[in-house]
Amino acid sequence: MKMLKSTLAVVTAATVLGVSGFAQAGATLDAVQKKGFVQCGVSDGLPGFSVPDATGKILGIDADVCRAVAAAVFGDATKVKFSQLNAKERFTALQSGEIDILSRNTTMTSSRDAGMGLKFPGFITYYDGVGFLANNKLGVKSAKELDGATICIQAGTTTELNVSDYFRANGLKYTPITFDTSDESAKSLESGRCDVLTSDKSQLFAQRSKLASPKDYVVLPETISKEPLGPVVRNGDDEWLAIVRWVGYALLNAEEAGVTSKNVLEEAKSTKNPDVARLLGGDGEYGKDLKLPKDWVVKIVSQVGNYGEIFEKNLGKSTPLEIDRGLNALWNNGGIQYAPPVR
Repeated sequence: MKMLKSTLAVVTAATVLGVSGFAQAGATLDAVQKKGFVQCGVSDGLPGFSVPDATGKILGIDADVCRAVAAAVFGDATKVKFSQLNAKERFTALQSGEIDILSRNTTMTSSRDAGMGLKFPGFITYYDGVGFLANNKLGVKSAKELDGATICIQAGTTTELNVSDYFRANGLKYTPITFDTSDESAKSLESGRCDVLTSDKSQLFAQRSKLASPKDYVVLPETISKEPLGPVVRNGDDEWLAIVRWVGYALLNAEEAGVTSKNVLEEAKSTKNPDVARLLGGDGEYGKDLKLPKDWVVKIVSQVGNYGEIFEKNLGKSTPLEIDRGLNALWNNGGIQYAPPVR
């Protein structure tokens, strides 16, 4: 009887894991192809990363990563639907199978990658770090002048621990006020409920752009943590993991090779560069192992752009955020963005 109960417990546990989204190999791709679209989890409204425009279309670099996945799988970047999620909801939505991929300014950490039934494919959408946004009236020039400050923090993020560690290490005291959404945090800073808003620096620039008087606020110079932000999938489905990983690397490899949305079709036809030919499907079987067509990278770049194009369109100097490439420049141009070769 004990053995029977034990066996039933194992079966039940396995069933629960399957239902809750800890998929077997190939399950996600099969399900995505069957329903005809990728369900993508994004933020609840962060300019530059994922935010609806006046027509309701989700814009941003995180949204474009999902469009790139859709272009690879279906040859059509529009075959994607978005679920707007706050920080507390995001992991549950992925674990439960509500979404196929989470692309929501999410930091890769050891506990998230190894202890939550989730996997980070390894492609980093944006290298970031936690910082502080302060009203100029506060009169501070450095985070080390924030002793005794009241700080707005979004709940359910790595920022909470990072700020706690930083203040403890520097012998400073602070009072945290947590909120479920980034917009609530920013509004509280604007209303004077807190002295400082803390988050990833990219989010600080984004939130500052939404304030009534952005020039009244300054992002302090310190970066107190490493925040590699990237897409997340469920553990146990290596096939889907590989697709998302190599979609990200394709965006980087295309930029490095000088392949853009404007020249990709011509390059696919006439390139004499063996690396570019492999990347674009003119030589070899790059898509075969991923169960994707030979021209899947052509579909991505022609419809969504390469990594540099996506960055500049959503975050770059021509946008209200005016963010420099910095660490997110390619490895051969002063940054650390680097993709393995196509071979």
